[in-house]
Amino acid sequence: MFKKVIIAEDLDAMNLGIQQVLKDVNIENFQHSKYCDEALLKVRKAIQDNEPFDLLISDLSFKTDHRELKIANGDELVQKVRELQPNIKIIVYSVEDKSYRIKSLFDNAGVDAFVLKGLNSIEDLKKAINLLYTSNETFISQEVAFALQEKSNYEIDDIDIHILKQLSIGTPQDDISNTFKELNFKTTSKSTIEKRIAKLKDFFKANNTTHLVSITKDMGII
Repeated sequence: MFKKVIIAEDLDAMNLGIQQVLKDVNIENFQHSKYCDEALLKVRKAIQDNEPFDLLISDLSFKTDHRELKIANGDELVQKVRELQPNIKIIVYSVEDKSYRIKSLFDNAGVDAFVLKGLNSIEDLKKAINLLYTSNETFISQEVAFALQEKSNYEIDDIDIHILKQLSIGTPQDDISNTFKELNFKTTSKSTIEKRIAKLKDFFKANNTTHLVSITKDMGII
């Protein structure tokens, strides 16, 4: 079984629940942090001491307080931990249920498991820990498993990325067509660009273009 675990969770009740799960699967050596910055420092120190953690369990959302933080959320934490210690196993334990965000965690952050906080979370967390210890398979709670299984009939391409980048720098939607003409893009008509933006908003379940830019920035697409 895993010998050394670090928990990144800012809610005491959740943290105690995770600790109990670890004890139930015979893991006694664990530490916890309420802040992502602190968690990363502990991971770094453990590596320097030649006693690295072999499992990280992290939430995604952390409430802000008086502290000035460099890492504000679990998405950034798992990416930085993965860069720092490529072989560590990572479980995200969160209430997040948006398919695009969960898929991004596996595709871009390289997490090994996603456990949804809910009715089955305790048993799912135990299953995830046991699975990751005994195999190289990934685990995802059944309630959100569709996030990795579903296939969209709309695939994002380079034109979409350029549209998103133009929106992110404040280019008015009507002016994107002119910008694309100057760049000699094949897709330059205003109506086609409007249709692509509409499909992107639908794909990412964005309320408006500002929300769309925010989502795609969070996912690291732009």
